[in-house]
Amino acid sequence: MKNIYKILIAFIGVLAVSCNADDVDNRPVIDAGTAPVLLTPQSNFSIVLSKETEKNIAAKVTWNKATYTGTQTIVNYTIQVAKAGTNFAAPITVATTTAVSRELTVEELNSALVNGGFVEKEVNNVDIRIKSVVGAVGLPQYSNSFTIKATPYHIPLASSHRLVGAATPGGWSWDGDAETEFPLVVGQTNIYQVTIVLKSGEGFREFLKNDFTSGGNWGTSNNFKYYVDNGYTIDSELVNAGDGDNNFKYTGPTGSRVFKIDNVAKKITVD
Repeated sequence: MKNIYKILIAFIGVLAVSCNADDVDNRPVIDAGTAPVLLTPQSNFSIVLSKETEKNIAAKVTWNKATYTGTQTIVNYTIQVAKAGTNFAAPITVATTTAVSRELTVEELNSALVNGGFVEKEVNNVDIRIKSVVGAVGLPQYSNSFTIKATPYHIPLASSHRLVGAATPGGWSWDGDAETEFPLVVGQTNIYQVTIVLKSGEGFREFLKNDFTSGGNWGTSNNFKYYVDNGYTIDSELVNAGDGDNNFKYTGPTGSRVFKIDNVAKKITVD
């Protein structure tokens, strides 16, 4: 009886191996065919991105489909960008789709550029191409590329405050990221510092939020009087502007200064 069981087990094993071999032999073969062809945007494309228009369409990317030989399956496409002239050594993914076109919003394109290390608020030369794969990752093919021009906007830290006023480079304006970002000191939780060119004899105010509308957010803010009333020691080059809003007024020489508000030590300095 034991011998019968051994023979049966051996037979089942041979059958399983035979079936697996047949599965491999009969598995459909898929090979790369023709790469996708990028159609738009082409090298005459240029755009200045802005926070105010982040939900708008920045560009419609279109391409001819890639082909693969053998049994057809889903082809996934990835829109990639890279710094011009780098041969896509470090490509950045902008979006993926199974279609042969994709509208990119201003926010999507800007995020890809900022995350890819492109210079904010300056014109950048950007290479763009399409990558196709079978399924999730199989058999990649790459399209031709075009070099476009794009100017990304700054994405401020969520924890940052803002400085707005005639004493600051952007004046009393929020348009086009005119306000000065006033970030937390790295490693701190309640100390803000920024290097800024201050204009002598002019006023400014610290704003705690920005709703990124064209008019900015003139709501939540801290003025000179707020800090005096809360017992802060304030640098002698800063005084009350006496302008009806109790803003800061900078009285030092025009130039690059380090402006710091230490909410731990309750001290405001201009170095």
